[in-house]
This record gives sequence, C-alpha cells and structure tokens, in this order.
Amino acid sequence: MSVFNGKRLTNATFKLDVERMRRGWYSDKYFENIGHMLAVLNEKGYTFTGGSPRLPDSKIKSIPVGDTEVEIQWFTRRQPYALVAGVDKALSMIAYCAGAFDSAGRFQSAWENLEVEAVQDGVFADYDGDPRNVRPVLRVRGIYRHFAVLETPTLGILSRASRIATNVYNTLKAARGKPILFFPARFDVHEVQAADGYAYDIAVNRYNLDFHGQVKSFVSTDAQGDWWGGFGGGTVPHSVIACFLANTTEAMLCFADTQPPEVPRIALVDFNNDSVGTSLRVLKAMFARFRELKQAGSDVEAEKFRLYGVRLDTSGSMRDASLDPIGAPALDLGVNPRLVVAVRQALDSAWESWDIPADLEEEAKSYCREVKIVVSGGFNPEKIERFERLGVPADIYGVGSSLMANDDATNTDFTADVVRVKVNNDWIDMGKIGRVACDNPDLEPVLHDYAEREDCCADSDANSGR
Repeated sequence: MSVFNGKRLTNATFKLDVERMRRGWYSDKYFENIGHMLAVLNEKGYTFTGGSPRLPDSKIKSIPVGDTEVEIQWFTRRQPYALVAGVDKALSMIAYCAGAFDSAGRFQSAWENLEVEAVQDGVFADYDGDPRNVRPVLRVRGIYRHFAVLETPTLGILSRASRIATNVYNTLKAARGKPILFFPARFDVHEVQAADGYAYDIAVNRYNLDFHGQVKSFVSTDAQGDWWGGFGGGTVPHSVIACFLANTTEAMLCFADTQPPEVPRIALVDFNNDSVGTSLRVLKAMFARFRELKQAGSDVEAEKFRLYGVRLDTSGSMRDASLDPIGAPALDLGVNPRLVVAVRQALDSAWESWDIPADLEEEAKSYCREVKIVVSGGFNPEKIERFERLGVPADIYGVGSSLMANDDATNTDFTADVVRVKVNNDWIDMGKIGRVACDNPDLEPVLHDYAEREDCCADSDANSGR
C-alpha cells in the first residue's frame, strides 16, 4: 500500500480496464500513433539510416529503431515538495498493459522484460526549482514501444493522487493535528473517488508519521475508502432538515433514534441561520432523551442520544443571526471566529439554564462541554491557519474543493521523459535539452512477482476490462 506498511496494492484493488488500456483507449493519440509506427518498423526490420547531432556515425550503424530500449523517468516539479501517491496504480498499468499484440491478436506481455524502479506511496519528492535536479518516482528501462502508450494514464494517476495528497498534508499542517473531514466528492465525477480517498489517507498517515499524531481518516463515501479499507461517514444534510419543516431538533432526535450507536451524532445547526439558538435547542432535547433512557436503565439506548458535535456551515454571504450586531459585519460573514466562539460559550454554559436536580449538574456540564464543534464551508489552509493562530475553538474542519486545488502554488503535474537510450549495448544520455537522468534514493526495484502473475501475463481474452 505505501511506505507505511511496505506493501504494494495490485490490480486486485484497481480493477483496471486492461483490454482498452492496452489498445490506447486512455492515451493521448500521439502515443498510440508512435507505438504503431515503431511496431511496423520492427516488422519491416528497419534500421536507423540517419545521422545524430549527438553521436558520431560510427556509433549508430544498423540500429533497429523499432526495438529501441530506453530509460524513462516520471517526476513532478511541485515546490518545495510533493507527497507522492498513485505509484502502485501506475505500476499496475505497466505490469498488466506493457507489451504488444501479435499477428493473431494475442497480447504478449513485456512486464518480465522491463527493469522497473519505483518509490513507495507516501514518500516526498523534493524539488528546488532546477529542472535538471528532479526526483524521479518511477523509472523504467525496456523496449519503448511496449509501454509508450501508457504514458498518459500513468502520468494522470500520479498527478492527481499526488496533488490531492500534498494538498491534504498541507491542510493538516495548518490544522495542527485536528481532524480534516474529506468532503470533495460532490465537486467531481464519481469515478475519481477511490483514488482521491486513497491519496487523502496517504496524507493522514504521513502527517501522523512526521508529527507523531493520531489523526484518523474521515471520508464521506464508501468509494473513497475502497483502496485502504475505510468506509464513508456522515450525519445529516440540510435537505433532511427541510423534510422536517426546518425543525433541526426533531430531525436530530429521529436521526439519533434510527442510527446505530457508532455513528457520531453531529447536528447541522445553520439551517435557520441561528447557530447558537439551534445548537442550544438540539443540545437540550438530546440530553433530556439521554437522561430519560439512563434513568430507565437503558444505557445502550441512551448512548444513541449523546450529541457528538454541532456543525457550522453558514454561507459566506450570510451573517448568523446569533452574533452581536455590534462589530464589523463584513468580518462576520460565513463561519467566522466570532461565531465559533459564541457557539462554544453557549454550549459550555447551556446546562446552567436547565431545570435539573443538583445531583445531575456535573453530568450535564460534562455532556455539554464534550460536544465538539465542526466547521465547514470555504475552508482552505489559509483560513484554517488563521483560525488556529487566533485560537478559535473549532475541533474538526470539513474541507472540500480546496483539497483539489490546481493553481500555480498547488500544481503537481507529472512529466515522463526519455533520458537515455541503449545503443550497441551502451546506455547513452539522450534527454531533450534541459532534461537529464536524475536519481532518487527512495527508488527501489520492483520485482516481477509484484503483480498476480497469472493475470498480468495472460492473454488479452482473460484480461478484458472489468
């Protein structure tokens, strides 16, 4: 799976569309074109007849271009680093799809003839701004036409997964170890959820390793947990409160009553734009039901009414009605520090206004003060860092589209360059000007038994898309 356990994921996890990937369905057309060109040249027995601006003529006689062996390296130039993810899926693409179709249409795998090195998911690839000093995360040596068509999909998974992993890691650093709920599923097509959720989990594990943290991974869909064994979690959306005619309290009581105890009860309290008032009403009703069941001796059932948290999700164009009108209204829009502080203070002192016996006061006080505050809506590393710097009492951050950011600062696009070719059994530097073969101490050989041999070496009929 990653550097954290030393194991690699295989196609048993990814379930690649092997047949179409082998034929270039997912590749930029020019890779398919040159793959076909090199195959035809190989069939014709063509040998190189031109001259080279880099080698003397004596070195380049009768080179069979169709079977040219190359060294190609995959790298990114995100500064100052990228947290790498997606390597295992890129390896599966190469293991299952590198090769060629014979004249009878049978696929002949080239996997065992390739020399492959790769890093583990979860390592960093540093970059200092010099394109001649990159850190390859994947390096392959072999006959180029056997894997040329795979450049597009391998770059795609490395670019996206590493970008999201790096964005999540930087967001976790801004949150100083507080949990980050992974909420971007609604902002992209569903096909990317498994890879995105995996990249998120890689970032959480990396953060815990680097900062001795114990942050847990929280994804919102089961698909996001598919590659690493996680499951989606969540509580109530705004839409169900509408079904309860804007009565958040009634909606939460019904939710608590119908869900298994392990589902956290988190009330969404901004529906009526009164986060303090709604939080207090939900809190009081949940505690009342909690105590009623406790007194009846139904401790397990009572736990279903333990309020885990309240979530503030006020629109960035709205000012919550519970805020004191004195102040700077522009600064009070959306989920802001003053609103979070107001909700925290209201929760902590709520029990004081309840008509409860003296012997229940400590229990009530504890119940109220254990309620966490979840904030969401427009959060990114900059806003989270500001909240943390100000000491805002937010316990959990829900973050969505910023985790997919792809601007100048977050761009993590990968490139694959041929940097050497084999000429008469000698490896010769042959990168385009400005690119050179580079090394990375994190690269390690990938053994040919990495993939399920009975699958990756079978013919195409047994490996149609699943």
